[in-house]
Amino acid sequence: MNPARLTLAEINSLSREKFVRIFGGLFEHSPWIAETTWAKRPFASFEKLHETFCQNVLNATEEKQLMLIRAHPDLVGRAALAGTLTRESTNEQAGAGLNQLTPEEIETFTKSNAAYREKFGFPFVICARLNKKDAILNGFRIRLNHSREQEIRDALEEIFKIAELRLRDLTHD
Repeated sequence: MNPARLTLAEINSLSREKFVRIFGGLFEHSPWIAETTWAKRPFASFEKLHETFCQNVLNATEEKQLMLIRAHPDLVGRAALAGTLTRESTNEQAGAGLNQLTPEEIETFTKSNAAYREKFGFPFVICARLNKKDAILNGFRIRLNHSREQEIRDALEEIFKIAELRLRDLTHD
């Protein structure tokens, strides 16, 4: 069994410990999601597996949802600039071109992150693998006009996209 590319049958046969070790990183620093998902095996499809992960987040308390959102790093934030992001986040931000910014662009991201965090109390989350620098900056401008409730929903939807792409990296049909 190659843990880098698991089949559905292999996933359904994993022990709780192995399941959490393999899938605990789908959601940034939140292995509790994998722990609650494991108990709902067997999964009929990869889509059902992803849906179960997401449903467990949606069924969680708002406090746990906010903890999940807050576990995400700022885009081009201190952790990115210091090189202390998770491997997944580093690759995702690099894929969006966020590792090749000018000093002015870094300043724009820093100011946008600060304004967003001040308004909502959590970091701006967007699926970097599905966006590039300009789309992300535009996302800041649009989403800063949302209500906090809308932003919690939007952040969770973006997290679900991130998790789906990370899940696809670990599995095959």
